[in-house]
Amino acid sequence: MSWGFLRDLLSGVNKYSTGIGRIWVAVVFMFRLLVYIVAAENIWKYEHDEFECNIKQPGCENVCFDHFFPISHIRLWALQLIMVSTPSLLVVFHVAYRENREKHHNQQLYRSPGKIDGGLLCTYLISLILKIAFEIVFLVLFYKLYNGFKVPRLMKCDIRPCPNTVDCFISKPTEKMIFLCFLVVTSCLCIVLNLSELTYLIFKYSIK
Repeated sequence: MSWGFLRDLLSGVNKYSTGIGRIWVAVVFMFRLLVYIVAAENIWKYEHDEFECNIKQPGCENVCFDHFFPISHIRLWALQLIMVSTPSLLVVFHVAYRENREKHHNQQLYRSPGKIDGGLLCTYLISLILKIAFEIVFLVLFYKLYNGFKVPRLMKCDIRPCPNTVDCFISKPTEKMIFLCFLVVTSCLCIVLNLSELTYLIFKYSIK
């Protein structure tokens, strides 16, 4: 898929963000989106073809692969990137609504259309809460689906149609483990940044 839309979305919201929000955009773009496109996608590209079990029973490898990887790491990572970025659309739509309303009335209705205040502040806070929620949900999902944040070298499978317990192996487990840890660390960093920005905005405007 083309990630240009996501990049343009993040860049468009960047001018309405606080300093912390701009750091979040940089982290998502540099350490998540680019890493996904340049490196991670290629590592998991042929994961099903490179998954091997020490048996040639028809269907055994397929059911074992589906059991250990109900959702591909890389597809779940892509879905996470999309979901944590889409709340920014709320801010874009709100700003577009302001600009369209002023254009329709042919006068300035807002003191600072491009600043975070009033209704735009509420929209921005909601988008931050949604980002935090999506990040936590996907971290829990990764943990539950893969029995922790790890990529084992050897997996034992006894699911039918396998006639007995077979040993299954995945390719490049160490490399995949490194990228999985990187994914978890960057997700946690984004949660911290979003929480910091949320706290900063609430504290700043509650004082005002």
